[in-house]
Amino acid sequence: MKLGIVIYSGDAETVWNAFRLGSLALSNGDSVSVFLLAKGVEAESLDTDAYPVSTKLAEFVAAGGRVMSCGTCLVARSLEASEYCQTATMGSLYEMIKDSDRLISL
Repeated sequence: MKLGIVIYSGDAETVWNAFRLGSLALSNGDSVSVFLLAKGVEAESLDTDAYPVSTKLAEFVAAGGRVMSCGTCLVARSLEASEYCQTATMGSLYEMIKDSDRLISL
């Protein structure tokens, strides 16, 4: 299955769980792409003691997951894409949605 996950939340617990789900899907042989949108592009700065988001994101990528960050959303926050996330466009989001068998947003 091709799973697409759109993360637009800035809540550490929600984002952490999204990457946990993505990693579980990868371990079951699925293909998983994540698109960070709006507050979601802040994912790596959301770490808390209880929810180490950046660690989960790195584990997800190491397991073969793909992460894209909305370029416009990054610019609006004066951020740059990290080593784990490629800068992407609405066209990239559209393609991910079109190519996914299942899509969830958090």
